[in-house]
Amino acid sequence: MRKVREIKAWIITYNEVKSAAEELQLAFDFQKEGITTEEEVDEAYSHAIALLENLEMKNMLRSEEDHLGAVLKINAGAGGTEAQDWAEMLYRMYSRWCESKGYKVAVTNWLDGDDAGIKTVTIQVEGDYAYGYLKSENGVHRLVRVSPYNAQGKRMTSFSSVSVVPLVDDSIEIDVNPGDISWDTFRSSGAGGQNVNKVETGVRLHYNYKDPDTGEEKEIVIENTESRSQFGNKDNAIRLLKSQLYELELERRRKASAKIEAGKKKIEWGSQIRSYVFDDRRVKDHRTDYQTSNVGAVMDGDLDAFIKAYLMEFGGEN
Repeated sequence: MRKVREIKAWIITYNEVKSAAEELQLAFDFQKEGITTEEEVDEAYSHAIALLENLEMKNMLRSEEDHLGAVLKINAGAGGTEAQDWAEMLYRMYSRWCESKGYKVAVTNWLDGDDAGIKTVTIQVEGDYAYGYLKSENGVHRLVRVSPYNAQGKRMTSFSSVSVVPLVDDSIEIDVNPGDISWDTFRSSGAGGQNVNKVETGVRLHYNYKDPDTGEEKEIVIENTESRSQFGNKDNAIRLLKSQLYELELERRRKASAKIEAGKKKIEWGSQIRSYVFDDRRVKDHRTDYQTSNVGAVMDGDLDAFIKAYLMEFGGEN
């Protein structure tokens, strides 16, 4: 049924573009005869171009994992309280973007900052092509502003990293060896009632992963505090583990993910994929050179132009 829905969506979108192109041709012909105005032709042209570009962008989402949901993790980097505040601002930005797309968002892990903001947050984003769009956000995000946390009112620079992996569903088989899993439990912090705060409902999963190609071993650690039930948190931690293992398998099979990994550098100067300069009213993506002066709209979740620029330049390479 999902395959049928996907094919049907392509047919519907194609027919919309075809119809808009025909209406544009009619408007142009009628304008030559004086029946329509130039403004009406311009409006029909803009409508047709918008539909066509939307179809082109969707065509960039060709990878098998693009249609999946996403697991998005934000970590505060260099900059102390300022960076932790920046991490929370990014969380709000992505939450607003997801809301505008009608995606379902669930916070699976949240760690408050020392004085303000957050040190880290992990969210699950469920909806068609969530990963395909959000994969463009993988990397380091740099903020430049006059900091409210600086008594001298100096211009401060801070960094936060964003990591995005596909959220696996039941249609994808991932083998997890139970013998390589160990668990810790802990009391969740923050709001949630007596059960959350007084009972060890939070879980921490440790998984020993061995790279099949290199033999290198590393530990994957996942924390989950979403549910008030320890069993619920364990089930979701397993799902998040499978999402990470699926991403690792994709890296092995494609090798193209080296381009994504190249963006996951140290969270500091020279490694950012995008800069947000508040006092200059400028947000610039350093990979595509796309920029805008409408900083407020971007921070309210208007990311479509950045995502589109990235997909149109890099999306078709696979």
